[in-house]
Amino acid sequence: MFESPQSKLIRQIQRRAFLSQIGVGLGSIAASTLLNGELAKGATAAPVGYHGLVGLPRIAARAKRVIFLCMAGGPSHLETFDYKPKLEELHGQPMPESYTAGQPVAQLQGQQLVAHRPMFKFARRGQSGQWMSDLLPWHHKLADDICVVRSMVTEQINHDPAHTFLNCGTAISGRPSMGSWVNYGLGSENEDLPGFVVLTSIGGREPDQPIASRQWSSGFLPSRFQGVEFNSSGDPVHYVRNPPGVPPHLQRASVDAIHQLDRHRNALLADPETETRIAAYETAYRMQTSVPDLMDVSAEPAHVLKLYGATPGDGSFASNCLLARRLAERGVRFIHLYHRGWDHHGELERDIQRCAQHTDQASYALITDLKQRGMLDDTLVIWGGEFGRTPMVQHGGGGPGRDHHIKGFSLWMAGGGVKSGFGYGATDELGYHAAENIVHVRDLHATMLHLLGIDHHSLTFRYQGLHVKLTGVEEARVVDEIMS
Repeated sequence: MFESPQSKLIRQIQRRAFLSQIGVGLGSIAASTLLNGELAKGATAAPVGYHGLVGLPRIAARAKRVIFLCMAGGPSHLETFDYKPKLEELHGQPMPESYTAGQPVAQLQGQQLVAHRPMFKFARRGQSGQWMSDLLPWHHKLADDICVVRSMVTEQINHDPAHTFLNCGTAISGRPSMGSWVNYGLGSENEDLPGFVVLTSIGGREPDQPIASRQWSSGFLPSRFQGVEFNSSGDPVHYVRNPPGVPPHLQRASVDAIHQLDRHRNALLADPETETRIAAYETAYRMQTSVPDLMDVSAEPAHVLKLYGATPGDGSFASNCLLARRLAERGVRFIHLYHRGWDHHGELERDIQRCAQHTDQASYALITDLKQRGMLDDTLVIWGGEFGRTPMVQHGGGGPGRDHHIKGFSLWMAGGGVKSGFGYGATDELGYHAAENIVHVRDLHATMLHLLGIDHHSLTFRYQGLHVKLTGVEEARVVDEIMS
């Protein structure tokens, strides 16, 4: 029997529509069966909280969580933790070419490279005798609690790619940050709060170095693992409060209805981002009660506020450190604080003191507070920036400064299975090259994951045909020597 092309096309369209709709129908029956049982009992339609990958932690974990205190802009190791008397002797003289020939510089390109002495006096601090400058008097009290790594190296010499490298293990944009990797691997201990929270503050230099939100992106991981930025003042999260006239029971009903619609759709698509959206709605609903309680520090004793030097709600680094402790208490897995203001190309002596005034006491207070509460043993705290500063002087206007430097710089770690009162690694006698027990940023990532109970080789995600990991394809080592 002859069939016209038009009739054949209509029949094919009808057949495809039938198959498509019956698929939706069967999927919706399955979804409604799962949902209605819970709703009939008066339960929410909330998905079960994410508790990490099966089998993790795979090795004995020393830390449960990480608080990363990022001094954004690159604090000078030569004015903080790396004492170089030889630099004092060479002050005002040309830097030896044996140190600088062929080495990358940022803003000193084509200029005469002149050595500049440390701008603050150094002395040994604590029973451990850690070298620290006069810049950080509160840190002097931490000398026996922290492990100072003086041999850090990185690969990116400008701020944004250097931050990306520090956070993601690569300068390629669009990769997951370390907080997202940890959140993906281990999940959160608290279903009412995100597993990865970000807080920012400013103070020390005008204008402050910007920080892009993609620094806490989940990259190609499902977006449920991205960092959630909490505002330092006002409402911590936009729209966390119900609109006027919307009582809690109506908000709960709205969230449940959205769950049903999303699950109905996802029964056909099986889209991870739809699952993320379902989880996001539920987390947002739970945050409406948990976040105000988190931010209400009225129950904090006056001596605790004095310890931090914090005025709650002022958006300062001190207030953020106090919030970091409260987040850690509530089981948030990764807490990342950025303090912008450490980029000192000129007026270094003046502006680095301003940064220290914003951050020194609060850093001490956080370690002390965690220690007093018995939390420091299983909380890994890391303090440092994306790179260090050059031994060479830079005249950036108003007074001498230092340029970006990637070949050797310092950071410190505390708690979470790290040795206390310990120094590791060294730069050469001018503070230019890391020369002893070099620690690459990838080594820092591998060590951090190890302390959390994760073999950095095993934490992977399949992306574009590859099993991608935080530490990349290059060799990375766990720095066992700094572990207690």
